[in-house]
Amino acid sequence: MVQSRAGQYGVMLFFMLSGFLMSYLYIGKSFDKSNIMSYVTARIGKVVPLYLVIVFSSYLLLSAGVKGVYEISDIHELISHVFFIYGESVLWSIAPEMHFYFLFVGLWLLAIWRPAFIYVLIAIVLSILYFSNFPRPHGSFLGLPYDFHVFRSLPYFLVGVALGMNYKSLKLPVYLKSNWFVAALLLIPLMYPEISPVNSSARMKMWLSYEVLFVMSFVFFSVVFLVPDSNILLANKVGDFLGRVSYSLYLLHMPIIVQLNKVEMAIEHKLVCFIVFSLMAAYLSERFIERPAIKLIRRRSPSN
Repeated sequence: MVQSRAGQYGVMLFFMLSGFLMSYLYIGKSFDKSNIMSYVTARIGKVVPLYLVIVFSSYLLLSAGVKGVYEISDIHELISHVFFIYGESVLWSIAPEMHFYFLFVGLWLLAIWRPAFIYVLIAIVLSILYFSNFPRPHGSFLGLPYDFHVFRSLPYFLVGVALGMNYKSLKLPVYLKSNWFVAALLLIPLMYPEISPVNSSARMKMWLSYEVLFVMSFVFFSVVFLVPDSNILLANKVGDFLGRVSYSLYLLHMPIIVQLNKVEMAIEHKLVCFIVFSLMAAYLSERFIERPAIKLIRRRSPSN
């Protein structure tokens, strides 16, 4: 239970970082063909190729009777994954991320006209989501399963966008920056429902709680804005490597867990094997799938 819920906090930070980077990199740039193609190429190149490799591999392997990747068992589920309207296991988070890519184009256009309106829009959207109880439309249409998590994850993306818009202009005094702010990361394990000191029902809501959004926003703000860039815990070769393979690690770790759970061995040995195999698989995936795919897409981009 701890493991399945704990990973959600990492996804929250992922959505927040996604909004932050899009806002930081593109808002302020002209909305022209070159910049749009650069945006589309970067977003598609990073997320889509590996995702599609895993989705089709899961479907083909399961069709051949090989279990242990992702349970994409029929053509309807395959189509739903390809069109980002449904996601098995951790693949659910890729769909809202793709929805955010389209949404950001509208925010980018709004920023060209009246950037301050973005803050008003964010406040309105957050209010609507709260009073509508963070809807999650799901079901089946023409045999195609759909499950839209976008409305529950949208607040994190929007907060990231707002923070990204201010990263360059917000001049914090030197005395406010400190390596001690990295300790804000310790708030994340304190939010795990099983060990949280919070006694109210809010600790179990997670995506339905703005209290969680506030804490995760504080963690993100502390690490990005208040911790010096030279912090040894965040700026080192190990961290750079993990950041580079993080996407592959995220998509591949679950199948590795499934396979290891089939093996009889001590839990300590499973943990070591999980770390080693996950890092190896993530490195090979980043080296031979992610990186070549990004280069190929960029090379074929009309802007080049």
